[in-house]
Amino acid sequence: MATQLDYYEILEVTRTASAEEIKKSYRKMAMKFHPDRNPGDDAAEAKFKEINQAYDVLKDEQKRAAYDRFGHAAFEGGGAGPGGFDFNGFGGGGLGDIFEQMFGDMMGRRGGQARSGNDIQTHVEITLEEAFAGVEKDVRVITRVACDTCHGTGSNSGAAGVETCPSCHGAGKVRAQQGFFVVERACPTCHGAGRVVKDPCKACRGEGTVEQERTIKVQIPAGVEDGTRIRLTGEGEAGGNGVPPGDLYVHVSVSEHSIFQRDGANVYCRVPLRMAQAALGTEIEVPVIDGSRTIVKIPAGTQTGAHFRLRGKGFSVLRSSARGDMYIQVTVETPQVLTKRQRELLEEFEKEAGEDIKHSPEHTGFFRRVRDFFEGSE
Repeated sequence: MATQLDYYEILEVTRTASAEEIKKSYRKMAMKFHPDRNPGDDAAEAKFKEINQAYDVLKDEQKRAAYDRFGHAAFEGGGAGPGGFDFNGFGGGGLGDIFEQMFGDMMGRRGGQARSGNDIQTHVEITLEEAFAGVEKDVRVITRVACDTCHGTGSNSGAAGVETCPSCHGAGKVRAQQGFFVVERACPTCHGAGRVVKDPCKACRGEGTVEQERTIKVQIPAGVEDGTRIRLTGEGEAGGNGVPPGDLYVHVSVSEHSIFQRDGANVYCRVPLRMAQAALGTEIEVPVIDGSRTIVKIPAGTQTGAHFRLRGKGFSVLRSSARGDMYIQVTVETPQVLTKRQRELLEEFEKEAGEDIKHSPEHTGFFRRVRDFFEGSE
């Protein structure tokens, strides 16, 4: 039996890592080993599958708790739970029925037969402009699809070659009494499938599915945020034997922008101003996230940190007609290199300004407080 790697080691996080730390590490590693970035690299492809499998467990609080307690055994045994324990051992099946109703759909199984194929997930990275306007992206996934040779039945004889398992009668599991407990295990005849394939298809070896790379178009809506998960129903793995396919989950990450910063539906842009512009007032042309430009009037005496609001120039709010705003953040820059003439003008300005300030009540009061402070500390 092949050794199963620890999910925490796969994602390179500690067992005490927070959900945000796990998510951050997953995104980093998913981008690194994504098949699109490593064409033809089988090792990277295998690593990418491991990363997604590990994240699928650790991102879910209940699955993570089960994994922390039981390890990989928490997800083995044909859905009977750790150690094959059967809740029907108490109360004549009442608890078993409740758990079946609660978790049957979530686990994709009921009565031992798959209700759908496995869900799969992938990752796509978009720019801030694409997040603003919305975009269609092609994503490549390696998944299992229905076998063309047997049309997904798993048998060369088609549907007629698939029979209900005679050992478990289609349940996919068998039970055995052990003392006070009833132990439930996958049926040894059909290996939990609930069906037996006669004359197995040579192309898929009786599974009904084959592995294949697919390119799927994903519509990413305007206003999508970093970390959003998009569900594509029926684009996951085929289940075989006529079972409908699972779903595809696309995790969206938005790359950082060199000019704009996003905060929810609002977008910010930091604009530098020369001292003279800030002191005298001016009009400046600034870029907008939609690709256009607009004029912003800067009043005289503007200080660093001042904000100017452009209503309705931000991001769309998903599932709403609301729209965010854009804010221009002003930073007044001090020149580091001056010509001789510029220095003379600034010195003249400072001299005149100093005389005006020296006799102002605010200036006199400030220096009086400074003098009193130092005299009081002696």
